[in-house]
Amino acid sequence: MPAATPGTPSLLRAMNDRAALELLLAHGPLSRTRIGHLTGLSKPTASQLLARLEDAGLVVATGTDGGRPGPSAQLYALNPRAAHVGGLDVTPERVLAAVADLTGAVVGSFELPYTEGARAVEQVTEALGEAVKAAGLQRSDLHRLVIATPGAFDPQTGRLRYASHLPGWHSPTLLDELAAALPMPVEYENDVNLAAIAEQRLGAARGHEDFVLLWNEEGLGAALVLGGRLHRGWTGGAGEVGFLPVPGHPLVRQVTRANTGGYQELAGVQVLPRLAAELGIEATPGATPPDAPHGPHAPHGPLVAEAVALLRRAAAEPEGPYLRFLQSYATVLATGLASLVAVLDPEVVVLSGAVITAGGDPLRALLEAELGELAPARPRLVAGQVRERPVLRGALESALAATREEVFDTSR
Repeated sequence: MPAATPGTPSLLRAMNDRAALELLLAHGPLSRTRIGHLTGLSKPTASQLLARLEDAGLVVATGTDGGRPGPSAQLYALNPRAAHVGGLDVTPERVLAAVADLTGAVVGSFELPYTEGARAVEQVTEALGEAVKAAGLQRSDLHRLVIATPGAFDPQTGRLRYASHLPGWHSPTLLDELAAALPMPVEYENDVNLAAIAEQRLGAARGHEDFVLLWNEEGLGAALVLGGRLHRGWTGGAGEVGFLPVPGHPLVRQVTRANTGGYQELAGVQVLPRLAAELGIEATPGATPPDAPHGPHAPHGPLVAEAVALLRRAAAEPEGPYLRFLQSYATVLATGLASLVAVLDPEVVVLSGAVITAGGDPLRALLEAELGELAPARPRLVAGQVRERPVLRGALESALAATREEVFDTSR
């Protein structure tokens, strides 16, 4: 059909359709009267709109609001099966895949442990295939897939950078191989950037145009959101703060070969056992507290598990050597974060990743105080609110944003 022009009935209908779909996404099931009230449409127009969207498979009738006085009204909801998306979170230890419906509900997931010598294409297709199967779908049912990796694919060369520790993902033909193996559009994004998208859409960064997300698990990283948009940099490496030279630690040269840098060496997860030992705090390697997440929700690797255990114990009893432990870690974290704050002047800094969040409010307060001494700006430090698989959640949210943009456009 020809493209709609401004002011035409078809364009106005498409605008009303989108407004109604966005309301159903935000509020859940609504009656015709309520949709009319929220959109300003008359009852006959709202009725026509809902009939049109129901015929298109975008809206379904879900029952009535029988709990209210007066006649019951038919309720309508966004059809969750109108579209599905996939997300993958890739680490050196495993590939975690999930499928979500149009409302954002996860309907299938699968975790594939890394196998020595496995090819990236095989890992992706197997993990995604099992998640799709768990959702009762076919791979061809997915509208879009977003894959999260450490580092980033250089937009100029198509090769993965800043992640030499990710086996099997550095072939110059990898993106072409994945495109040939997968039937849906595929996007690739840095894992920490996707954690920031999750916080922007669902968590602590909602309503904020300028923020930094500081991440610490296996490695230190940051995501930069400026004017509401991710800042990726020319090669996709914006936010790779682990490579940042920092005061208080010798310069790390040839960082691309060593895959490390000053800030990672100063404040990465590997320093926590040493800081604890210097204060006489005993650590049990690989230990996790009884209420820590287990299984697919658990932090990856024994070093992260040990760091999480230490920080959770210190946060639960922030006095004596435990308080000094938290103060020491806050100081080294603030040393690198101060450079980001001085350059970017963000409104908010979101603290995310299993290691930082394990320190809870005591670590956050100490870090905020240290940052106040080292940086001229005074951003508010907040804990990330998306705690369950934030990278994977961000991948799904990124895929959903693009898919809804397409599906909600009824002018096509």
